[in-house]
This record gives sequence, C-alpha cells and structure tokens, in this order.
Amino acid sequence: MSIKTAIVNGVLTIEIARPEKKNALTRAMYQEMADALKAANEDNTVRAVMIQGQPSIFTSGNDIEDFMSSPPRDEEAPVFQFMHALIGCNKPVVAAVNGAAIGIGTTLLLHCDFVYVADDARLAMPFVSLGLVPEFGSSLLVPRLMGQRRAAEKLLLGDPFTGEQAVEYGIANAVLPAGEVVNYARRVAERFNNLPPTAVRESKKLMRRGTEEELLEAIQVEAEIFGARLRSPEAIEAFQAFFQKRQPDFSKF
Repeated sequence: MSIKTAIVNGVLTIEIARPEKKNALTRAMYQEMADALKAANEDNTVRAVMIQGQPSIFTSGNDIEDFMSSPPRDEEAPVFQFMHALIGCNKPVVAAVNGAAIGIGTTLLLHCDFVYVADDARLAMPFVSLGLVPEFGSSLLVPRLMGQRRAAEKLLLGDPFTGEQAVEYGIANAVLPAGEVVNYARRVAERFNNLPPTAVRESKKLMRRGTEEELLEAIQVEAEIFGARLRSPEAIEAFQAFFQKRQPDFSKF
C-alpha cells in the first residue's frame, strides 16, 4: 500500500509510503488520504492526525504520469477532495517532514496546525517551471507568510528552501535532527489525549474563521487556472521535457 494508516494512542497516522517512486502522489493516494481525514472527523477515538513520509523523503509531489493520464477536472477529483478534507479536518494535524517536500508536499504544510521538519529537509514549489500556477491556496498564504519579495522567489522562480528557512517564514514550528522528527511530532500529537476534545475543535475552528472563505475562494480560482494551464503548450513542453529527461525550451512562447 502506498498510503498506510493506523490509529495508535489517539493519533491517526497517515504515512506516505511509496519510496521507490520518491513518494510521488497518485489519484488513488489522494483519495485514500482524503477518506482517512474525513473518517478522523467522525471518530471520537482520534484526538489528532499525523502526516509523515519516509525517512529519506516526505513527497516529491504529484506523480506526473498518473496526473497527466487523468488530470483533475472538477471538485470531485481526488486531489481536490484531499485539499478540502485537510482544510476541513476538525482534529489537530501534525506534519513530520524528512527529506524533500516538493510541490503539494510543501503547500499541504500550510494547512497543518503543527509542522516539524528535519535538518535535511528541502522544500520547493516549482509550479511555474512546469508551466503551471500555484495551488492549494499557496498564492494567497505564501505572500502573507513570507512577504511579496520572498514569495516571488519561491513561487515564481521555484527557489528551494531549507527547514531552518521554513521556520523563519512561519511554515514550520521547529527543525530537528532527521532521526527525531517523527517521534517528536508524535509526542506533540499525543498531547491532545490530555486535552478536552470539543474545546480543541472549537478553538481550531475559531482560529481559522477569518480566513476560511477567502482561502476556499483562492483554491477555486487557482484550480480553474491550473486546469487551463495543464492543457497549455508551455505545460506540454515542460512535461515532455521531464519524461525525455532534458531541459524544456520555452523560447518559442
């Protein structure tokens, strides 16, 4: 299985487990994660959710071959179901990041309540280089967190950044040695076993009340442009170059 789930000591763990493909996410994997998050909302034994990858990589983003064989077309697409399920999760969500977190591997962190990154973590949002646009509300949230100038570096140029920078930018809580990230994140998640669950849920809801409508609108606008960009000549050239293992040529556009 490429997504492993387990509930242990009040924590639902969602583990991305496809290391042979650098934890690239397929439609089926998005659906499994979405279903797990929705189930967590209804399960009173779950007090927190933890998302983790493998010791060497969090996720390289979308599996491009799978993604292009059936690109998302509407809100029912698994990737959008996952987005809405993560935003709508009423339990605290803790992320533990080892290695690379590319594309949605970084943007999903914007919607977690706690993010802990390894000292070997490398984050990047290279959407433009693929002929695409930012997604998952990142066009709204990243400039607010980093400021316009740094956001331009990360979203327009796709410059990667470190775990230390993720903390500086407000994306992560702390940097830890690679071998300690998962256990530390789990200890944070387990702390919610000793807190009143309704108070936690209502507080999380209040913390997000002022931005939820704006965020959902941003995701919808991004999705419309993203879908159009998938069919653009620039994106086609970028993906062909990826499969052919060459540099894309955008000089004709």
